[in-house]
Amino acid sequence: MDIYEKLQEAGLTGNEAKVYLELLKKGELSANQIAKNIGMDRTLAYTILNHLIEKGQVNYIVKANKKVFSCSSPENLLNPIKSKETLILDLIKELNKVKTEKHEPVEISVYEGKEGMRTLVNIALKEKEMLSFGGTGRAYDLLYEMPAIAKKLEKTEHILKVLLGKQYAGHEFSKYKNVKVKLVDVKSEATTTIFGDYISIHLIKEKPIVVIIKNKYIAESYRNYFNYMWKKAVQAF
Repeated sequence: MDIYEKLQEAGLTGNEAKVYLELLKKGELSANQIAKNIGMDRTLAYTILNHLIEKGQVNYIVKANKKVFSCSSPENLLNPIKSKETLILDLIKELNKVKTEKHEPVEISVYEGKEGMRTLVNIALKEKEMLSFGGTGRAYDLLYEMPAIAKKLEKTEHILKVLLGKQYAGHEFSKYKNVKVKLVDVKSEATTTIFGDYISIHLIKEKPIVVIIKNKYIAESYRNYFNYMWKKAVQAF
């Protein structure tokens, strides 16, 4: 790469590089002399000289009422880089102040058997409100300790709202005072429960299966849908 190409890499256009090199070689020249020496239109030479003056690469003095141009220090070629460096350093400070949006992680756990149901119950009981749809009452029947837990919860502020299939109306678990039940004419074998930042889906057939998802945005979305369905459902008596 010759010096002409390097000047272009440094930020000068092809014509600017030609004018700059001519001035650097000759020391001082008028615009007419530059135009004649490099075979350039005089008007174009003036335009390019003005651009180089704006970039800090050329200066001039007036002799006998004529402008005579000369190159500034070659170190001035660094001026644009220094300017960008200052700008970028300031930008870095601002960017470091910008907080990266935190993505809420999603945790998914799958359990089987009665111990899986116990894990679900233990997590859910840490929250004061539980919302279920597709309720069947089978979780209550599965675990021998559920009646004792239900009676204990009656003395607390825990609330369980259940959208219960009509075929399960009158199930024993729905008789506790802190259990609110509304009936829906939907057949469902699986139960979905929302509590805190969790969603659980459990199916109690031959072998209980429990899926627990932890993500506050998913839980919030399910909670909103539950509340909408709750308003539409029929109050159980």
